[in-house]
Amino acid sequence: MELSVMPCPYIPLCYPPLSLRYLPSTTFSSPILTHLYISVETLDDCFYLLDGRLRKLTALCVNVHYMDRFSEAVHNMDELLNLKCFSLKSFCLFHQYDKIVLLLRRMSNLEKLTLNISVEGRNKVIGCAFVQHHILDYMPQLRSFTFYICTYVDPIALPHKLSSEDIQLTLTNIGLQHVSSTVSYVHRSTDFVYGVRAACSIFSLPFEFDYLRDIGNNFPNIVFNYVTCLVIQDIIPFEHEFFMRIARSFPLLKHLCIRNRESQKLDSLMAFSSDNCQLHSIIEYPHLTILDIKFSHIDYVEQFLNETKTFIPYLTELEFSFIDYLEAVTKDFTREETRRNCAKVKKITSMDPLIHSEDFCLYFPLLYK
Repeated sequence: MELSVMPCPYIPLCYPPLSLRYLPSTTFSSPILTHLYISVETLDDCFYLLDGRLRKLTALCVNVHYMDRFSEAVHNMDELLNLKCFSLKSFCLFHQYDKIVLLLRRMSNLEKLTLNISVEGRNKVIGCAFVQHHILDYMPQLRSFTFYICTYVDPIALPHKLSSEDIQLTLTNIGLQHVSSTVSYVHRSTDFVYGVRAACSIFSLPFEFDYLRDIGNNFPNIVFNYVTCLVIQDIIPFEHEFFMRIARSFPLLKHLCIRNRESQKLDSLMAFSSDNCQLHSIIEYPHLTILDIKFSHIDYVEQFLNETKTFIPYLTELEFSFIDYLEAVTKDFTREETRRNCAKVKKITSMDPLIHSEDFCLYFPLLYK
């Protein structure tokens, strides 16, 4: 018997996740269920699903919304000898990595494992050698391992500025041949304290997930054929050539979120200048429908709305911080070079209230249909 309740994992409000914390074990149980695909609220709920109430379960694919919401409840930690396939995905950063390790060590007969997790609060990078020795060595029957593991580390905990090549050194001699890595330095804000940290990722190839976050200028030259939602972030500017690489490497991209407060060094001198001066080849994003530039410099509003730089034929949702940025780039909604990329927008999200002037309404005609 198979059951699937799997909403979009990186849009938490699209469907409420299952919560078992305050329910008796008989509420969600089955003596015949073998395959379950489900989204749950907390890591606790994942442990509840594996406490013996689903005795025949051989395959579990679970999306966890809030990994750090873990109670002090005592869970059944018996071996999960029937489980052959396990997938765990969570798109929120969390600290509970050690609990994940303990959970996976119960699955000694596992044949297929999928992990997509982002970990913070550690002073060491989780590399492939660590994964091999702490997890995979406990799974002698494992035949397939698909993964993306990102560790967010304070630079002060690193002996030097870490690069992808440093992580790559941990990928040898452990039997994982098709693996890559990347390191990005990103801004962080915790309790109103601002700083920088390293986002250190390791992942299997081909990259089979549809969501990827916090890659920067130094991402590897790989085609990510399955990624439709991407978050890019760096502490140095994204130039035009970088966005050309993004278009080539993410051919099916639908949702792009840009987080970069730094001005484009190469393009900013020419920003808002004569639109007849073509400095770059035009980048096209043929599938992009959602553009989020809320936490970005005004240069990236120019980069994506100016059709002499970027063409987005199917953009329907636009998110930005300040209406002043949009007014400056579009020259108070009269500029022809930014009109076409705005023509199909049906939804605008802004931190500032929108002023529905006549020129604004003509610029975004589908907002009113």
